[in-house]
Amino acid sequence: MTTFTILLFMVLSYLIGSIPFGLLIAKTQGKDIRNLGSGNIGATNVLRCLGKPLGITCFILDVLKGFLPAFLFPTLGTGGATWGILFGAAAILGHNFPVFLKFKGGKGVATSAGVLLGAAPFAVVIGLLTWGIVFYLSGYVSLGSIIAALVVVLTGWVLLGQYGLLTALALTLLGGLTIWRHRSNIQRLRNGTENKFQRKEKY
Repeated sequence: MTTFTILLFMVLSYLIGSIPFGLLIAKTQGKDIRNLGSGNIGATNVLRCLGKPLGITCFILDVLKGFLPAFLFPTLGTGGATWGILFGAAAILGHNFPVFLKFKGGKGVATSAGVLLGAAPFAVVIGLLTWGIVFYLSGYVSLGSIIAALVVVLTGWVLLGQYGLLTALALTLLGGLTIWRHRSNIQRLRNGTENKFQRKEKY
C-alpha cells in the first residue's frame, strides 16, 4: 500500500466518520438534536429524544461509518486487519470531532463497534455481548459502553497471537478514546445523576 493510498484512505475515512447522521435524522423531524436531551449527536440521544425507529436507524448508520473504512479500504489497498483498525480510527475521530460541526461530535461507541466488526469481528461480538448484559442489568447505556470498551481491549491482548501487537495496541487506543469521551458520564455515574433507561412495568 503506497503512502498516497494510505493518506487518501485516511482522509476519506475521517470524512465518512464526520457525517453527522444523528443531526441529519433529527433535521428530518424539524429538530436540532444538539438542543435535545444530552445534546449529543449519537444514536443514544436520538433514541431517547426521537424514539426507537430513528434511534436504531442512527445506530446502524453510525456503525456503517466505522465498518466500511475498516473492512473495505484494506481490501482495496491490499492491507490487513491493522490497516483496517487505522482507517477505522480515522472514522472514529471524524465522528468524535467532525469537521462539519466545528469538531463537536459524538462519543464514537457505535462507530467503534463498526470498526471492530470490520477488522476484529470476534472482539466486537464479545464487546456487544458485554454491553448488552451490563445495559440490561444496570439500565445505563454509558456504563455498558465503558465496560465493553475495557473488555474489547482485554480481548485484543488475550488474543495477541491472533491479532498481533499493532492491532492490540490500536484496540487499546480506541478503547481509551471511548472511555475518555465518556468522562462526563463517569462523573455523573459517580454522582448518581446519569440518565437511566427505565423498563416499562407490565400489568
